[in-house]
Amino acid sequence: MNSFSKRSYVIIAIFLLTGLIYGARLFRLQVLDPTYKVYATNNVLRNVVQYPARGLIYDRNGKLLVHNKPAYDLMITPREVEAFDTLYLCNLLKIEKEKIERRIQEARDYSLYKPSILIKQIPPEKYAVLQERIYRFKGFHTQRRTLREYSHHSAAHVLGYVGEVTAGNIENDDYYSQGDYIGQSGIEKSYEEWLRGNKGIKKYLVDVHNRIQGSFLEGVQDVPAQIGKNLTTSLDIELQLYAEKLLQNKRGSVVAIEPSTGEILVLASAPAYDPGLLVGRVRGENYAMLLTDTLKPLFNRALMAEYPPGSTFKVLNVLVGLEEQTISTHTLFPCYGPASVPIRCTHNHGSPNNVVEAIRESCNPFLWNTFRSILYSAETSAEGYNIWRDHVLNFGIGKKLGIDLPTELKGSLPKEEYYNGIYGAGHWNAMTVRSLAIGQGELGVTPLQLASYCSVVANRGFYYPPHVVKEIEDGSLDRELKTKIEVGIAEEHFEPVIEGMQQAVEQTNTAYLSRIPGIAMCGKTGTAENPHGSDHSVFMAFAPRENPQIAISVYVENGVWGTRYAAPIASLLVEKYLNDSIADNRKWVETRMIEANLLNPNQPK
Repeated sequence: MNSFSKRSYVIIAIFLLTGLIYGARLFRLQVLDPTYKVYATNNVLRNVVQYPARGLIYDRNGKLLVHNKPAYDLMITPREVEAFDTLYLCNLLKIEKEKIERRIQEARDYSLYKPSILIKQIPPEKYAVLQERIYRFKGFHTQRRTLREYSHHSAAHVLGYVGEVTAGNIENDDYYSQGDYIGQSGIEKSYEEWLRGNKGIKKYLVDVHNRIQGSFLEGVQDVPAQIGKNLTTSLDIELQLYAEKLLQNKRGSVVAIEPSTGEILVLASAPAYDPGLLVGRVRGENYAMLLTDTLKPLFNRALMAEYPPGSTFKVLNVLVGLEEQTISTHTLFPCYGPASVPIRCTHNHGSPNNVVEAIRESCNPFLWNTFRSILYSAETSAEGYNIWRDHVLNFGIGKKLGIDLPTELKGSLPKEEYYNGIYGAGHWNAMTVRSLAIGQGELGVTPLQLASYCSVVANRGFYYPPHVVKEIEDGSLDRELKTKIEVGIAEEHFEPVIEGMQQAVEQTNTAYLSRIPGIAMCGKTGTAENPHGSDHSVFMAFAPRENPQIAISVYVENGVWGTRYAAPIASLLVEKYLNDSIADNRKWVETRMIEANLLNPNQPK
């Protein structure tokens, strides 16, 4: 056999081998490998996003506050749409024809190939009818959602609400896609990553009528959704409901804290709103209504309103004076004096007061002299002011406390530079800023800060950052929320001011509405000056005196005096929390507070 013949056989063999390899490869791809089947069936596949149910939210006693209910979105893939009876679809969904046509065009403009939401949040009863007739509308399909549902018409500012994502949300987190929902406020926003869970995908086979025929490849390629984590809040929902009832027809707030942990028992802002208003297809309309309401129900006064603390601040000023040793428990300052005294009392206490008596009687001159002694203890008034200011900052006033809710404000505590800018460096002193001695002037505190400051007094010198979530399923709270913060005041200095606070509740004639039989409550009233109308009623308290279980602040706007509204409301809440009920001989106080309507300009204050 010549060499040419040999080469011919080799070439033929190579071609045969190549043909066998390609044939085997094609057989594997077309017969053995399911991938070809996948490509071949793409036109009868539907990928449906599985939206996880958001985590449930409970109160501290295990009572359900927020759960989920089913809803459905009608989706459209424009390139698959064929001619359909538009009017029939409109009748099924109870929606205007023009709105349907506009949304279809918007979906086409967005993408011919990607599914878009045509109608959001269809309730189950309408969905059942629609699903039976979906075969008439090629290119349309539904996907399941969940909507939030609330067990009570309460705690809206704490729980928050869920809304559709913005372009910014999508850009900042690739988890989200157009049409997804995200926590917009409250716990829903702060704990979004815990509550939202993880989306899944289900692949379905559909017939020529766009009806689901079953799972594709028996669900092998499906990705299951992972439901969100449940949260247990620190709220006592019964106490929250009671606080909101006492605040009805008023502007103001209540914040109650468990001093030993920083857990918030109540965070109420009034006027409030029903959280259920911001759920479902009516959310946008209701939000616009709330936004334009002149009573500002969306404004969270507990975290965002800044008020002068008034006489409640006197406790802190005395503590600073005792720590800096500019006064002692034996120090006496007279209440009376000549007209040249910069801050005078509205009444004469008679003999000079000591620390306990000054707190009990809320003596303005004692606090003026205490404040002056602190500022004049340094070489310059500015240096003394900075010493005083550092102590106030340590109590959490003038800075954010780090609560696990959005929108917290820091209040107002001016720096030295503020007064230098007004009066010039070295040209101001204690007399210039004397209003700070009695909690007025440039001071501004939030109700949250006032309750936390009261917790410091209850704990004799420390606090934990206030927080509204107690436990996270399969997770843990931010370590900072469990960090004990010392304020730098020796423990022994707290006892005389606490004694004065207890006497203020139990021994003064003006506090009779606030006394709780059998409970040693320590409190301090305040009247916060208001240049825009009647003064605000302020009160802070804790109880019992030993091993305190609750510290509370109450602001009632335009309530005139602390003893008129804020103190009785606080005492009722303390009694309710510690005794589970209101004593019969105090029911009249409860009725009086509930029926008080400060939103009615014709009702006398």
